[in-house]
Amino acid sequence: MQSIDRTQTAPVSVLDPAAVAALAREVRGPVLLPGDEGYDAECAGFQLALPHRPAVVVGARCAEDVAAAVRFAGGRGLPVAVQATGHGRSAATDGGLLISTRRMSGVRVDAAARTARVEAGVVWGQVVEAAAPHGLAPLNGSSPGVGVVSYTLGGGVGVLARTFGFAADHVRSVDLVTADGRQRQVTAERDPELFGALLGGGHGLGVVTAMEFALMPVARLYGGQLVFGGELVDEVLAAYLRWTEDVPDALTSSVALIAYPDLPQLPEHLRGRYLAHVRIAYTGSAEEGEKLVAPLRAVGPRVSDDLREMPYDASHTIHRDPSEPHAYDGDNALLGGVDAAALRRVAALTGPAAPVMCVVQLNHLGGALAARDTAATAVGHRDARYALRLLSPLPGDAPDAGRATARALHAEALAAVAPWRLGRSVNFLFGGHGQRPDAAEVARSVHGADEHRRLADLKAAHDPENVFRFHPAGAAGRAPAGA
Repeated sequence: MQSIDRTQTAPVSVLDPAAVAALAREVRGPVLLPGDEGYDAECAGFQLALPHRPAVVVGARCAEDVAAAVRFAGGRGLPVAVQATGHGRSAATDGGLLISTRRMSGVRVDAAARTARVEAGVVWGQVVEAAAPHGLAPLNGSSPGVGVVSYTLGGGVGVLARTFGFAADHVRSVDLVTADGRQRQVTAERDPELFGALLGGGHGLGVVTAMEFALMPVARLYGGQLVFGGELVDEVLAAYLRWTEDVPDALTSSVALIAYPDLPQLPEHLRGRYLAHVRIAYTGSAEEGEKLVAPLRAVGPRVSDDLREMPYDASHTIHRDPSEPHAYDGDNALLGGVDAAALRRVAALTGPAAPVMCVVQLNHLGGALAARDTAATAVGHRDARYALRLLSPLPGDAPDAGRATARALHAEALAAVAPWRLGRSVNFLFGGHGQRPDAAEVARSVHGADEHRRLADLKAAHDPENVFRFHPAGAAGRAPAGA
């Protein structure tokens, strides 16, 4: 399929004051232009490396606001981007229209049906809190501050991933505003092709204003972290690979390698240390969990060990993701397998001697992630056994200065696992990948060539004017030049 380069935004001069004033009267939320009070705050998000500078930003309060904003943009040739929290921001909106959904924060739990309905700006912590009193849990990620909708559209590999699969596998309905400004509800029964494309490949097909999904009957976990000193990194990686060969699907885990800088804002026990963190989430009993982790504890002494039974609403303490906005860039590889020698090479490249700080995380996949109907969603590479994720913080005052060094390091580290590489996860592409020189290859790596072409055809059918062009790595196939 011939791709179309429509990445250039329309000139700001098309936004005459009368038109903007008319939009402001039509919507309930604020309509802000550069220089207006509140504009910078509305554009800001968790990811600081790619600041938005849209020609106009609409702080939507409801689906009708979103539809009005899309119609306004479409009538003036403005590209549209959407932001709830900005954790996974992959492209900056320059000169277009930004829809901020953070005010759309409604959550409704139906305990009898074991479902939750959330609006576009809801974060996972809200859903966990709402579901917990009913003994239920969503398929949330490791950070309570991440937006539900964008996470789920990317597939969603969460705390209970091996037990229940991708978050996208359990969506019941999606409320969508399409490029013509029309509101519609999409389900597997009404429009299976569009529904499946949205889940795992939905960036660029419309603006999701609400979503309903199943909740799991999980009230507690056995979990936490085993933390080992840097001198045991090689042993931890080898033991972890052996251990994940036969653990039950009820156990989801990862191992992270972090060389902490010696900075006063870090806790004293972390400053200047190189540590391996093994994260555990097990839905079985604490007694059985203790037996399962025994081979990991046998690796050697731990810097800390907080494995314990916990209520599910404490699951965010397993990974302890940072909660303060910062600048970062990252890449990843979905792997059909891997050996200890390759992981030792990754650790050597990204450890204390690396030119920039690099957080390495190896997620164990499989289980229910691989067991679902692959035709029901656009989630790619379900046969992957591991996900290797690399993320580097960038200087907050000059993120561009560190990006080239970080990407060179990430590329070298990922080259070590190239023999096992199947593709990429769209959930873990951070930092302008849709604007990379190799953006087309990045986009195809998320789904594979055939699925990428199918999504590109759907994009052409549902958004022929390419209104929604800011999405991760051109996931819907037509945003980047050459995609």
